[in-house]
Amino acid sequence: MCSKAFYRSFSFLSLYRLLLRRLKFAHGTNLKLQKFPSLDSLGTSYTRHHLVFDLEGGLLRSTTTFPYFMLVALEAGSFLRGLALLLLYPLICCLSHDMGIRVMTMVAFCGVRVKGFRLGRAVLPKHFLEDVGLEAFEVFGKFNTRICFSGMPRVMVEGFLKEYLGVEVVVGREIREFGGYFTGLMEDQGKMALPEVKREVELHAKQSGKNGVVGFGGLQALSACDIFSTCKEVYLVSEADKRKWQSLPRSRYPKPLIFHDGRIALRPTPLKSLSLFLWLPLSVPLAITRAIAFLLLPRYLHIPILACLGMVSRKIIKNSQYNEQTCTDAEITRQVADTDNCFKGHVYVCNHRTLFDPLYISGALGRDVIATTYSVSRVAEFLSPIKTIRLTRNKEVDRKKMETLLSEGEIVVCPEGTTCREPYLLRFSPLFAELNPVITPVALTSHVGMFYGTTASGKKYLDPLYFVMNPSAHYTVEILDKVDTSNGDNLGKQWRNGYYEVANYVQSKIGKALGFECTKLTRRDKYLMLADNEGIVEAVSNER
Repeated sequence: MCSKAFYRSFSFLSLYRLLLRRLKFAHGTNLKLQKFPSLDSLGTSYTRHHLVFDLEGGLLRSTTTFPYFMLVALEAGSFLRGLALLLLYPLICCLSHDMGIRVMTMVAFCGVRVKGFRLGRAVLPKHFLEDVGLEAFEVFGKFNTRICFSGMPRVMVEGFLKEYLGVEVVVGREIREFGGYFTGLMEDQGKMALPEVKREVELHAKQSGKNGVVGFGGLQALSACDIFSTCKEVYLVSEADKRKWQSLPRSRYPKPLIFHDGRIALRPTPLKSLSLFLWLPLSVPLAITRAIAFLLLPRYLHIPILACLGMVSRKIIKNSQYNEQTCTDAEITRQVADTDNCFKGHVYVCNHRTLFDPLYISGALGRDVIATTYSVSRVAEFLSPIKTIRLTRNKEVDRKKMETLLSEGEIVVCPEGTTCREPYLLRFSPLFAELNPVITPVALTSHVGMFYGTTASGKKYLDPLYFVMNPSAHYTVEILDKVDTSNGDNLGKQWRNGYYEVANYVQSKIGKALGFECTKLTRRDKYLMLADNEGIVEAVSNER
C-alpha cells in the first residue's frame, strides 16, 4: 500500500510540475497555480476579478460526464442508442478524456434533429444542479463576472449555465450539422476558446471597470492551456477535494427548479444505466399485470394486489375531527359518509402530479368519481376505469359541462391545468369555486424511482405505461378540511376578492399540507419553457 500511495503521489507531482512548466512557458512566469481555495482565503478583493472556470473539474462533484451523454442518448434518441453507449463504456474508460467525450458525443448526437433540441434547457439542468458542489458554488458566488468553459458540447451546458447560474459567457464545443441533423463530430475547443475568452474579458472589463482574471478548474482542464492564458492565478481542484464536497441544497439554487422534462427519473451512472436495461425486459410484463389487476379486479382486491406488485398508496384523513392518521379504505369511506351523506354534487380539488390522480382519490374514497381534465390521450381515456371528461378551456362551456356532471356524481378537479414534478404548486384556476358552495381539497404526492409518468414534449399516450413500468411507485392521498366557497372556511374567513381568493386559499391550504411552495406560474409558462409553445395543442394526444 505504501508503494501505491508513493506511486500516486509521485505521479501527481510529476503531472503537476509538467503542467506548470507548460503553462509558464505558454503564459509567462507570472502564472500562479494554487490549491482549492477556502472562502476566507479569497476574501472580498476577488469580487473585482473575472472568474474563468471549468464546469466539469471546478463545479460538478462527479468525475465523469457519462450520465449526461446517456440522458441525451435516451431522451433524444432511444433505448437502443443508450444501450450502445453503455456497451462502449469500457472502451471509453480506456481512452483519453478528450477522445472519450468525442466518442460519447458521436453516439449520443449522431442523427439527432437540430430543430427542437431542448434537452439543454428542459432535461439536463435538473441533473446538473443535483451534481453541483456546495463548496465550489460558494467560491463561484464570490465573483460577479463568470466565464465558463466545458469539454461537453455547448448545446448541453449553455441553458443550465446561463439560465440557472447566471454565467455571462459560455465557451463550449460546437457539433457539426448536416441537413438539419447533428453529425456527432465536434469542432476543436482549443481553436475557438482563447480568442472568445479574451474578447469577452476585455469587453466586461471596459463595461465594469474590473481587472484581473482568476482561473478555477481541475487538473484535466490545465491541459487546455489556451483557456487559462488570460489568468494570473489558477486554483486547482483535485479528486480528493471533490470527494469532500457536499451537494448544493435546493434552498441555495440561484434559480428555483420548477419545471423539467424527460422520462428518466434517475441519474444514469454506468451502474444505474445497467440496472435500467436489466429491468426493461421485466418492466413490460409487470406493467401489463398491474394494468389487468387495476382494470378487471374489484377495488377491495386490486389495492392489496397492486401493493404487492410495488404500487404502494397511503391514505390520510386530516381535518378538525380527526388527527393525522393512516386509515383503511373502510374507515375512510365511513368517515366521509358521516360528513357527506349524499355523494352527488361534491367537488374534490387536488394538485396535479400524474394522470393517476383521480384514480388514487377514487381508491381512497372507496367509490368511483368523475375525472375532469383539460386534455388526455384517447388511449388513456379508453383504458381509464372511471369516467373521464375532457374539458375545452372555454370557461362557459366547461362550467355547464361540470355542472351537469355534478348531478351524476362526485367530480375531481385539477385546477393547475398541468402536472408539476417538483415541490411547487402552479396557479389554481378559480372555476372550481363557482361549481359548488362546499369543496374538499386533496393533497397528493407521488414518487417514482426510474421513469416519469408525465411529459411536456414527448408522446403523452405513453404516460400511463411509463408510470406502471417503475419498479415501485408511491402515492399519498391526504384529504383536508372542507372549504365553504360561499361564506368562508370553518374559521369564519370572508372572501373579499371573489372566487380568485378562494382559489388562492385552497392552493395555500394544499401547499401548507404538503410543504410545497405556491407560485403564480401557469400551464403556459411551463410549455413555453419546456416545449416552446403555449400548451394549446391537440387534445387527442397532449398533456393535461
